[in-house]
Amino acid sequence: MTLDDLERLLLARSESEHVEFKEAKSNFHFEKLVDYCVALANEGGGRIVFGVTDKRPRSVVGSQAFEIPERTAGALHERLQIKVRWHELQHPNGRVLVFEVPGRPPGHPLQHDGCYWMRAGDELVPMSIDQIRRIVSETQPRFEEQAARTGCGEEDVVALLDVQGYFDLRQRPMPSTRTEIVDVLATKGFVRREVAGFTITNMGALLLAKRLGDFDTVSRKAVRVIVYDGPTKLNVKDGKDLTYPRGYATGFEGLVDYIHAQLPASEEIAAALRQTTYAYPKKAIREIVGNALVHQDLTETGSGVTVEVYEDRVEVTNPGRPLLEIDRFIDENQSRNERFADALRQLGVCDERGHGMDSVVSHIEAFQLPPYQCRLGTRHTTVTLSRYKGLRALAPDERVQAVYQHCCLRFVTNQITNNESVRARFKIEKQNAATASRLLAEAVAAKKIRPADAGAASKIMRYVPYWA
Repeated sequence: MTLDDLERLLLARSESEHVEFKEAKSNFHFEKLVDYCVALANEGGGRIVFGVTDKRPRSVVGSQAFEIPERTAGALHERLQIKVRWHELQHPNGRVLVFEVPGRPPGHPLQHDGCYWMRAGDELVPMSIDQIRRIVSETQPRFEEQAARTGCGEEDVVALLDVQGYFDLRQRPMPSTRTEIVDVLATKGFVRREVAGFTITNMGALLLAKRLGDFDTVSRKAVRVIVYDGPTKLNVKDGKDLTYPRGYATGFEGLVDYIHAQLPASEEIAAALRQTTYAYPKKAIREIVGNALVHQDLTETGSGVTVEVYEDRVEVTNPGRPLLEIDRFIDENQSRNERFADALRQLGVCDERGHGMDSVVSHIEAFQLPPYQCRLGTRHTTVTLSRYKGLRALAPDERVQAVYQHCCLRFVTNQITNNESVRARFKIEKQNAATASRLLAEAVAAKKIRPADAGAASKIMRYVPYWA
């Protein structure tokens, strides 16, 4: 490693890019170094750099930590059984020490004193049970690739899977023979040719099943839709507790149509025509349900995606906690099940960019709804969409979240957030511009947004998300 390599490291966008910076001017605790090495190894490997400030703009300050680095590397190997390389650089501003940490072996998360560390921003946090389980299962076939039904003939595949629906979604003519149909499905990983017939994979069943109940491995992953009479779970409305039977891809539009039909609505008669206005935009419901299907933890047993319709809100819950921080749903994407997500994208179930939460916010703003909310359970994630409430009826945290989501949406679409855009978001008249200023000030105080240029005059002040 050279000084030029170090200069490139100093320009890294954030410490999340597999590098950790520590000033450590005089010393650094060895046990803490072990913890950071564990975290970096669990994330695929990286570097920890001593003698550099950890805040941007970064600069070299020099470090006296670990004056005999070969001894430190040996002690790390003894503790963790991984070979950590080291580089000592003499920078004009002082000594810089770099430890290069390799990634952990596949299927083997690293731990120190019983804790499986990972990084979260500037902190080290223990990995969740789900994350440890995913690492342990790396050497096994992924859930999507495992068998849902074995020993099938061509006629069984065509009988169990909605092959006509699949080719309709692909906007291609269906082949004329069963052999050709099964060959196409095999190229997509939906079926697998075995010595004794065909195996329908879990992915094939989840996406294309005529009845998910025909497959024991995925029957509990069918989407459940419950409609309540009122704002609580006390009463189910007219027995509307449905487990939607069809596969996620071929049954998706029907599922969304069914959910939309259960939403609160009002009817108006204009020019002798009856018009129905629903409380929520259908496209937002579509995106939220699609995201829940794509980002659920398929390894969770005994649970699936649930859609609950209340008098005042809709809640969509999926198994598994998100891989991203919930504040970053609008601008970032990380798929838990990449092949599964890619298949759903190709079949039009979710946004081509893989997230679509910016689309949700766009529709929320068009309908003047409160911001979406995200609630994390121990093993699940819930996204809530609430019915219309006027600005005065919004709670303080809802106002802040609405401004933050507005700012994120504007940022990812290369538009500016300012007093005028916030007035448009909340339909505030120009003479009440002070109200928009207060909303922006609340979001700044909550550290959700910040001025793009703190020195700008108030009339031309622009804002960006706190992470921008």
